[in-house]
Amino acid sequence: MNTVSVFGAGSWGTALADLLARNGHDVVLWCRRSEQAHAITATGINPSYLSSARIHPGVAPSSDIRDAAEHSDRWVLAVPTQAVRGLLSNLVPVRATAAICNVAKGFEIGSMLRISEIVRQILPDASFTVLSGPSFAEEVIAGLPTAVVAASTDPGAATRWQRRFSTLHFRVYSGNDVIGVEVGGAVKNVVAIAVGAARGLRLGDNAVAALITRGLSEISRLGAAMGVQPQTLAGLAGIGDLMLTCYSSKSRNFRLGLEIGSGKSLDEARNAVGQVAEGAFTVQAVVSMADRYSVEMPIARAVWDILYGGKKLSDVMMALLNRDLKPEHSDPGCPPECGAL
Repeated sequence: MNTVSVFGAGSWGTALADLLARNGHDVVLWCRRSEQAHAITATGINPSYLSSARIHPGVAPSSDIRDAAEHSDRWVLAVPTQAVRGLLSNLVPVRATAAICNVAKGFEIGSMLRISEIVRQILPDASFTVLSGPSFAEEVIAGLPTAVVAASTDPGAATRWQRRFSTLHFRVYSGNDVIGVEVGGAVKNVVAIAVGAARGLRLGDNAVAALITRGLSEISRLGAAMGVQPQTLAGLAGIGDLMLTCYSSKSRNFRLGLEIGSGKSLDEARNAVGQVAEGAFTVQAVVSMADRYSVEMPIARAVWDILYGGKKLSDVMMALLNRDLKPEHSDPGCPPECGAL
């Protein structure tokens, strides 16, 4: 029996720990709060997340980070993106290396680093795989069909995690474009906030379709500047995840935008959602990355203006609609400033 340690007992960490245990793995689920670990042990249910689902008995909850790190050298990182650096720093004294599979989506604010880059800084000898795609935890733990991708620059690492996770209802594809999977999974959350805000303003289905399509263009432009393989963003970690996040009320980022579109402040919207909406953090790094790579990202900037720039939602949406007219697609032979942005 293989051992796995899952760090983070939110919805996604809980669902994946349950999935791994049902696949025959001996799983420790690290919980940040001791009372959460005690509650799961006593009831077999995570009272804070997915409270209607019973967790497989092969999952052992623990709030002892050393216990979780010593349990296995196969680690699933399921904590919010902004907590990854702190978590890894606490794990380094226990193990100098591990086979890591990250399932969080986003960029670190300030450094603008992807999670694979944070791991490389802190655990340079660790192998790294990212698992991403259109996947709501509620549906995974309920056994509903899901397809995702596991990407690593080490093909062996990707296929090992592919085998650990794959079941009849949870299909895992493998890939090697780590940057593409990370970019797609991060920036789609920003687009989902914009779509939720448009829904909150009752702008209609046409506006939503336009935002999603032009949002994909922004993701693709940033990805191209970072060396992403185009087919990655046309796949599960790109358009697949974007569609799910933008069209479903189960999406935390969509709901955050919806609450803002209904007139709430960012703090009020966060309280209403009740869980971390990564896009609200990620957008701060995305606008900096757009500057770094000289990429035009008007939707991402609009979200930043709404959340942090003190601008009125209605004014920002009108500014998006009134941008200069231009072709939809740029001529590959033209410099960036002559193309459609």
